[in-house]
Amino acid sequence: MIRRSTLHVMPLAALLMLGMSACQPVSAASDALPAPTVDAPKTTAHGEQVAVLAGGCFWGIEAVFEHVKGVHQVIAGYAGGDADTAHYDEVSEGDTGHAESVQVHFDPAEVSYGTLLQVFFSVALDPTELNRQGPDSGTQYRSVIFYGNTEQQRIAGSYIAQLTAAKSFPAPIVTQVVPLKAFYPAEAYHQNYFRLHPNNPYIVFNDAPKVAQLKRLFPALYQPDRRVVEVQLP
Repeated sequence: MIRRSTLHVMPLAALLMLGMSACQPVSAASDALPAPTVDAPKTTAHGEQVAVLAGGCFWGIEAVFEHVKGVHQVIAGYAGGDADTAHYDEVSEGDTGHAESVQVHFDPAEVSYGTLLQVFFSVALDPTELNRQGPDSGTQYRSVIFYGNTEQQRIAGSYIAQLTAAKSFPAPIVTQVVPLKAFYPAEAYHQNYFRLHPNNPYIVFNDAPKVAQLKRLFPALYQPDRRVVEVQLP
């Protein structure tokens, strides 16, 4: 496995030789998937809820959800392992139990948890790939829905069952649905990576197409770039 820290400094021709010509979005869905039949009840009371999702490199997942209306902040980080191994160099080895994840802060009066999952499966990843996404492979790139409560668990499980019954993908969905034990923010240089490094070849080939796919499939949900939110790290 080639680490992204190495890919950052490789010339473009070398990246193409490595097969990083993923100019199409990673998701296997060519059209927007149906909305979940089971979702959180609509609310008119504004507030903040949190979703934690993993599906490959956190740069791309972060970029997608930063462009969803109703999402106020997205933090790249790690979930699934212990605090003492929640560091990029260790997580990259693939044996810490962590998955590169994002913590999505959203207003349920503007966007529902189920809609976030609809975007997740339609745009952000290919949920049929086991322990990999695009050019990245290893358990740290597995797809996971880390639920924070029983309602999120119910919505996630129901939606995967719905997509499976509809045969929305050509292969079984391997996305895990597991309880969130803890989320650990990633290092500062990983935050807002898509916004701050738009010309990075990895971003150009792997993540920019996902944001474009979001705009195409969900125009009513899409929001253009906003001011970068500074993540307050502990």
